[in-house]
Amino acid sequence: PVQAMFVVPKRQFKKAHDRNKLKRRMREAYRLHKSEFYEGLRVTDKKLILAFIFVGKKIEEYSTIEKAIVKEITSLKQQAPSA
Repeated sequence: PVQAMFVVPKRQFKKAHDRNKLKRRMREAYRLHKSEFYEGLRVTDKKLILAFIFVGKKIEEYSTIEKAIVKEITSLKQQAPSA
């Protein structure tokens, strides 16, 4: 029911391996915590498309990215329409 995309701007991170590293960290954090988000959505037939855009200026540790993703998933879960 949910499609997610992860974006890291080329303007901030010139090297592809830096962008890929950040996108991998974002995808992994989302993958581990998406089940919490899916619980409320299974009841409805709604589909969601999410875009996670990295706006930092430096490469962050996985734990920092994970906290931000969990915070956004929690926020979206509260706003999501339930049956």
